[in-house]
Parts: sequence; C-alpha cells; structure tokens
Amino acid sequence: MEQRITPDTLRPYLLQRENDSHKGDYGHLLLVCGCQRMPGAAVLATGAALHSGCGLVTLHSTERALQAVVNNFPSAMLSENPGNCFSVLPENIGKYSAIAVGPGLGQAPETLKALARLLQEADGHHIPLVLDADALNLLAAHPGLPIPAGSVMTPHLGELRRLTGDDSPGAALRLSRGTGCVVVRKGFHSQVVTPDGEVYVNTTGNPGMAKGGSGDVLTGLIGGLIARGYPAARAACLGVWLHGFAGDRLTATCTAESYDSRDLITALPEAFRELYRI
Repeated sequence: MEQRITPDTLRPYLLQRENDSHKGDYGHLLLVCGCQRMPGAAVLATGAALHSGCGLVTLHSTERALQAVVNNFPSAMLSENPGNCFSVLPENIGKYSAIAVGPGLGQAPETLKALARLLQEADGHHIPLVLDADALNLLAAHPGLPIPAGSVMTPHLGELRRLTGDDSPGAALRLSRGTGCVVVRKGFHSQVVTPDGEVYVNTTGNPGMAKGGSGDVLTGLIGGLIARGYPAARAACLGVWLHGFAGDRLTATCTAESYDSRDLITALPEAFRELYRI
C-alpha cells in the first residue's frame, strides 16, 4: 500500500519536549563516519544529527575528521579511532540509543572487520542502526555480514543495485522484507519501504539536492530522530520530508544551482518550524 508523506501525515506523531527535562531524556546518537581521507562526511552527518532534536551526539572517527567536526560543531562529543580509518569500536556501545554508520567510512580491510563487530554489538544490545554509503557498499560486497533487523538502510539507486542487482521499487521492497529493515530508496520523491509492505512516498525535494554530501546529511538526521525516540519507519519518513523541505526552501531562495549540502543543515530549523507550526 502506497501513502504520501505530508505534514498532515507526520504531525500526529511529532514528539514534544517537557519543561522538566534534560539532555539525557532525548537520546544519544553514535555516528561512525569519516576517515582521514574523507572527513567532510563526518562533519555533515554530525551537523544534521545535532539539528535533529536528540540530546547527545558522539562521533567516532579518525583524528582529522574529529578536528574538522569540533571546528564546525563544538557541541558534538568525540571518540577517536587511531590510524587512518575505522578499525576499532568505541567503548561502551550499550550506552547509545542509536547508531548511524557509513558516510565517508571507506572500505579498507580493517574497516570491514570493525563493521562486522559493530553490527554484532548493536544487535546484541538491541540498538537501532542507520546504514548508509560505505556501510552499504561493504554489505553488498560481503553478503554474509549480519544486518540487524529493525535497522534503516538508506541506499541511493547505485547502492541499491549493488545490494540487490536491481534499483526498482520492487527491489527495495524485497530488500526490506529479506532483512527486516526499513529501506529508504533515495531519489526524486524518495520512498520509505517497510518489511510489512508499506510504501511511503516523500513529497518534498528537488534536483538542487543532487550534490555530494546530501545523503550524509540525511543519515545524521534520521539517526538523530531514532535516538530522539521515533521508531525506525517514522524516523525515516520524518527525515526524508525534513531533508527535502530544507532543499526546497534553499532552491526557492538560492536557485537549485548555488547551495551545497552544508546549507541543508542550516535550513533544517525552518523545516521543523513548518512541521511544528511555529
């Protein structure tokens, strides 16, 4: 069954903040993103996560990526991975509410081993995951890796082809049913597909968002929403709508040509205002 994602369908499920609350009440997201060669992906995912409403965001990455993030978003917490790429797990995985992994990760052999351990640990602690970019590429190249059910996978069409051999909506549905994960088939009018066969079609977004880093922003945003307390499918629907609305506003004010993925983060508050009718 296909449904449209609109403000009217999202507003009944919006979470509110209590006056008598603190950061620990709003979840803790772990981001495993970036490496020495690709620190920018970590910056984008972290910035989006910090604008998602979750209480705490920790980035686990290499020294160059951590330095880039602290220079841009000092409220993020940092967990250093020695060396040039993801190779060791952060301490105390069980304390996190959600984990988002993949943007800028690379596909080094040690990263493959570390990703396998991370998937096992997250599954053992029942921590929901968002899997994107190089996490998906590693899963496609090594189909024996465990994919915890209840995760969110966010492939663009090329990644979906690598995972399934096909990039059709039907392939996304088969992937969702086969893994027990929510699948976000990214593109114009992105689709959110659930294991029970529900298909939610986004109504925001435009070609101005077809630029490097847009997907990294979406990963951080959906991860933060899950940490905030939204179930996987709802977080995915909220994420694609907010992300697309931010792009629509930027296209309206800047033209589709002249903004970049970092600007999507700065436009997220306006998207939230629209949903919350502030």
